[in-house]
Amino acid sequence: MDQSSSFEDQLAGLLPRLRRFAHALSRNPTDADDLAQATIERALRSRDQWQTGTRLDSWCYRIMRNLWIDIARSRSRRSAREAPEEEGLNVGEDRRDAMDAAVDVHRIMDAMARLPDEQREVVALILVEGFGYREVSEMLGLPIGTVSSRLVRGRTALLAMVGEQ
Repeated sequence: MDQSSSFEDQLAGLLPRLRRFAHALSRNPTDADDLAQATIERALRSRDQWQTGTRLDSWCYRIMRNLWIDIARSRSRRSAREAPEEEGLNVGEDRRDAMDAAVDVHRIMDAMARLPDEQREVVALILVEGFGYREVSEMLGLPIGTVSSRLVRGRTALLAMVGEQ
């Protein structure tokens, strides 16, 4: 019993260092707090796997790193198959399918060439290259709302131009 108390005391002493490492991994305060908490939970559940006399901090850092890798992989898989939640608010308003069925690629490319640069780059990255809103936001150094509004304006202008031809 004294051994488990010692384990818990040592673990509690590591909290500030674990939180700093979590911030370094996630670069997001909320994710860092969640990661630190998950690490502590995993360490407490797996305390029988820690060998007395070995470095508890190294063991906990390894747990945290493995958890972070799992989280990053999960997010990557989820983002590859799920649209961001905010896109779900506009379901039924996206007319890309109708546009694709009504016109050929050459007409779209001609219309894209007439878009303003800032709209054309966002339309190309999201609609043509398939990047997500967040990725484009980071690539271009723009707020996500700016990316979204440029995409909406660009898409609307494309539809209008394609309809003119």
